[in-house]
Amino acid sequence: MYVGLWKFSPIQTACLLGFVSFLGAGGLYLRRPAPTPKSSVSPWFKDVTEQVNLEFQRVPDLDPPYFMPSAMGAGSALFDYDNDGRLDIYLLQDGENDAKATNGLFHQEPDGRFTDVTSGSGLGITGGGMGVAVGDVNNDGLPDVLVCGYHNVRLFLNRGQGKFRDITQQVGIKNPYWATSAAFFDYDRDGRLDLVIVNYVDYVDKVCPDAAGRDDYCGPASFAGTASQLYHNISDLPKGSKNVRFTDVSLASGIGRVTGPGLGVTALDFDGDNWQDIFITQDAQSNRLWLNQHNGTFKDEALIRGIAVNSAGQPQANMGIALADLNASGLPSVYVTHLTEESNTLWMPGVPGIFEDRTTQTGLLTARRGTGFGTVMSDFNNDGFPDLALVNGRVQRTSTSSSLTTSADIGTHWSPYAETNQLFAGIRGGKFREITMNNVPFCGTPNIGRGLACGDIWNDGGMALLSTPLVGPARLYRDKVAGMGHWLEVRAIDPRQGGRDAYGTRITLKAGGRQQTSWINPAYSMGNSNDPRAHFGLGSTNRVDKLEVFWPDGKRETFSGIPTNRIVTLQRGKGHPQ
Repeated sequence: MYVGLWKFSPIQTACLLGFVSFLGAGGLYLRRPAPTPKSSVSPWFKDVTEQVNLEFQRVPDLDPPYFMPSAMGAGSALFDYDNDGRLDIYLLQDGENDAKATNGLFHQEPDGRFTDVTSGSGLGITGGGMGVAVGDVNNDGLPDVLVCGYHNVRLFLNRGQGKFRDITQQVGIKNPYWATSAAFFDYDRDGRLDLVIVNYVDYVDKVCPDAAGRDDYCGPASFAGTASQLYHNISDLPKGSKNVRFTDVSLASGIGRVTGPGLGVTALDFDGDNWQDIFITQDAQSNRLWLNQHNGTFKDEALIRGIAVNSAGQPQANMGIALADLNASGLPSVYVTHLTEESNTLWMPGVPGIFEDRTTQTGLLTARRGTGFGTVMSDFNNDGFPDLALVNGRVQRTSTSSSLTTSADIGTHWSPYAETNQLFAGIRGGKFREITMNNVPFCGTPNIGRGLACGDIWNDGGMALLSTPLVGPARLYRDKVAGMGHWLEVRAIDPRQGGRDAYGTRITLKAGGRQQTSWINPAYSMGNSNDPRAHFGLGSTNRVDKLEVFWPDGKRETFSGIPTNRIVTLQRGKGHPQ
């Protein structure tokens, strides 16, 4: 294939056609990819789905046709449900609540392969799912699972030995809305995990025409938005207690007083005051940054903090969330995915708590565009600079021939919605260069990307990607970058809380004259629960000077004498208090 003066191989042609972008009636445009250094020619990821025996297939229900929840997809969870030190996998089906396909639980065996243990686990529920959150709600050291979806939210208590019990009704959680994402976090610093649930629109079954007058899926503007919910964990939690209880504080907190089409959520300290805040992406509306007021209430300051809209002052179709400390500020930079006709946006913190749109300056304003959903930032090659991955797939059909994006896994109905995924390498100065064309395993096949989870699945320092497209099988990609640098992975626990992961902990690593910050936080991307451990790439540095740990209640400790190329567990009270 020739485009202008450039000749493309068959593989490059397949990738390139997936990167066609449309700007309203302006037609398509293509931009020549930037030259890629020889060191990055080899693909970074290898598809190992079949090799590790992960079998999970999604076939969205087409009855009724153009039923909007069936086009939104569902996420997944990476979590160690049995505390054997290996990440297991939970995969969701989406669509209507009466769908026959069930969610799947997969246990990782010592050889790195997966066994389907859904039967008898209690988690093999039928469709209607969209997002999943993982957290130990009763501080017994076992992670529990919350599944949210279309008119349905269910909390499952981990009883041990691979068994889960639905405790939703008895603990006081009730959400009749279309729940998209959720996150566990300790907003009042009492040692118990609270819960925020993000809701989408007040949907009624209808079909909306596209630009050509054909039936298509509706957008969020066709419906009223709904309010998010905040639940305070008021459980009586002596060690081993099963007395779990939540109370709805949505209105009292302020979060439940406003409506909108919420999609993604994460809970971190965004302004540097050591209290966890809430960031919510809203579809075709301004984002919301709910800052913790330290008294049980939250205030939306997204607009005055610079993270509500892009640099042009326009809200976009905000969906997935990726987080990393790109400028060594100790605060998260925030990347949010949008529609193909728009541009994904990266906000960086300048003055603590104030964000600037730095998409163009960091090399992320590219001609290759897609409708991004799940997205993650992590150091895939362990060179000390976070990289970026995202999965793409349209929500309304493309105006061109579907033959551009046909895939055997997709089928005729879904083919016009398929796009290719993207991958960017992080470089010095918090910038990026696109390496999509060199990563055919992850980026070469058009799909309808929805969920994307990230984690060190095989405990080898390589961050794997778990993609859950709308249609077809879940795909697991193993990190295989040649010449990877040194690394460190950190788990932080508080023995006073049953030894659970201390969500919200901020960890700053100092080594080789540089500092990096990461968080104990599984809730990011969109509808996914990721590896909660903090991952650091160290490049050629093989010695860590110290780790500064800011616990969720604001207390600070330092840990020294930390070896590299391994996973370490930091226990509160074992370091040097500051």
